[in-house]
Amino acid sequence: MKHAFYDVKMKKSVQAEVIAAVTYGSDTRIRYAFKAETKDGRPLTAFVKKADWDKAPANLKK
Repeated sequence: MKHAFYDVKMKKSVQAEVIAAVTYGSDTRIRYAFKAETKDGRPLTAFVKKADWDKAPANLKK
């Protein structure tokens, strides 16, 4: 599954393969995110809507 991420070092939006769908926060405020890596191994994070996070395959959710 591909998603758009913002690469801070390159200062542009890039398409990358999602390697994990994670949640941050507590029960009162949960944030949903996708994680990926650049070709040179730098981590990328994109915060997404719950509806987008729900569409992610179950094997990516952590």
